[in-house]
Amino acid sequence: MNLGLKKNQVRLADYTPEWSDEFLKVKRELLECTDLEEARIEHIGSTAITGMPAKPIIDIVVGVDNLENVAPALVKGFGEAGFLRLKVKRPGEIVFAKFTDDTYEEKTHFLHLVGYQKELWNNLLFFRDHLNAHEDARQQYLQVKLDYLRTSTTGITEYTNFKEAFVREIFARRESEDGN
Repeated sequence: MNLGLKKNQVRLADYTPEWSDEFLKVKRELLECTDLEEARIEHIGSTAITGMPAKPIIDIVVGVDNLENVAPALVKGFGEAGFLRLKVKRPGEIVFAKFTDDTYEEKTHFLHLVGYQKELWNNLLFFRDHLNAHEDARQQYLQVKLDYLRTSTTGITEYTNFKEAFVREIFARRESEDGN
């Protein structure tokens, strides 16, 4: 398994069950280095979707009760597990990353710290579960990714923005199923 992308690089790797194994390994590390409950650490993103080609970066969501008051011991534990906080600014989320080495040029894992069982947490898990359960949605999502890659292999922000409409459409399905 070859994990990692350099800054602003966009490429897809064929699905491998090793991504799930890697998530489980990192989850064990996080449980050893923090006082997190197991249920608060989930594998998300395309590497968590069976059969889905994905950027070779493992995405992990960690849920906390209060994103505005994250315990310093938790952040220290993330550091012990190899995660560094990024300067990325996203609403309702704090982002950490793991790198291939101390040059910090190639990211292999993202950790998304969000409010536990809040809207973003629920949306991210719904997206993963929905695509795992619906082949048609998986194929549509793959097509969106491939459409972007036809024109560029750089621009991670642009890539994310390009996929946004599809992602929001899936999030909306959760809201309609929940009756919100």
